[in-house]
Amino acid sequence: MRRAVRPAPVVVKIGGSLLGSRRLRAVLASLPAGRGIVVVPGGGAFADAVRTTQAQVGFSDALAHRLALDAMGATAQVLRALRPDLRILRRPEALAEAAWSARIPVWNAAPLRRGHPDVPETWGVTSDSLGLWLARTIGAARLVLVKSADSPPGADAAALARFGLVDEAFPRFAAGFPGTVTIHGPADGDDLSGVADVPARAPALLEAAAP
Repeated sequence: MRRAVRPAPVVVKIGGSLLGSRRLRAVLASLPAGRGIVVVPGGGAFADAVRTTQAQVGFSDALAHRLALDAMGATAQVLRALRPDLRILRRPEALAEAAWSARIPVWNAAPLRRGHPDVPETWGVTSDSLGLWLARTIGAARLVLVKSADSPPGADAAALARFGLVDEAFPRFAAGFPGTVTIHGPADGDDLSGVADVPARAPALLEAAAP
């Protein structure tokens, strides 16, 4: 018997700024399990603490980058505390497989601490660009950035970076991602139950893609 072909997964990046928002619990609760969703956590206040400490002490951006990856891991644990059926995983292939299980996988980016040729160790690369990197690595059809601010209508990746909604490396990462990117801000509500209802493969590059 031929095995059914699964649609491509969907990566949902939950911005760290939502840690201080009443939206967070509603967003988490609305995510449907077993629908191909992979969650990427932002660094939030944990990453802000790294920035503050670096400014005070003066260590390298490379170390700050690795500590910011740890900050994403800390946020992953917070998300799981709020929704215990989440499952924290590290390897992209494990995340892609677990996306169809009863427990939604959340990425712990700790393996990138060893370095990766596609990921510069600077503050120019944050969890938004890392979400794109993971989406491309696992063959996702879509990246959804859940933000505490709304995107200007029609903004592409370069415009999003200029507005400060994403990091400066985001346009370059977006140019190499053959799926779609959308911003889900407060105006879009807190319900992401339909976030996986997208085509198996997006036909073109993005609302938020580099030109």
